[in-house]
Amino acid sequence: MTHSKQAAKRVRTSNRRRNKNRAVRSAVKSKAKATVASAPSERPAMLRESMKMIDKAAKVGVIHKNAAARKKSRLMKALNKLAAAK
Repeated sequence: MTHSKQAAKRVRTSNRRRNKNRAVRSAVKSKAKATVASAPSERPAMLRESMKMIDKAAKVGVIHKNAAARKKSRLMKALNKLAAAK
């Protein structure tokens, strides 16, 4: 139990932010996996959506900008590997 009203409010707000951030991180991961698993004809559109989600997550501070760049790079690398295999 918290000792003050301010501390109680901080607990509430940090829990709300934590849940929101976890949802965004999870959505980014799910979209990236779906992009790699999608049909070749759907990949360009899915890739744009994935990149957009990653950039938005970095913009609001859910993930660091370097982490966003790394995720985008790895996603492109995976898609290029799939394209080369065909």
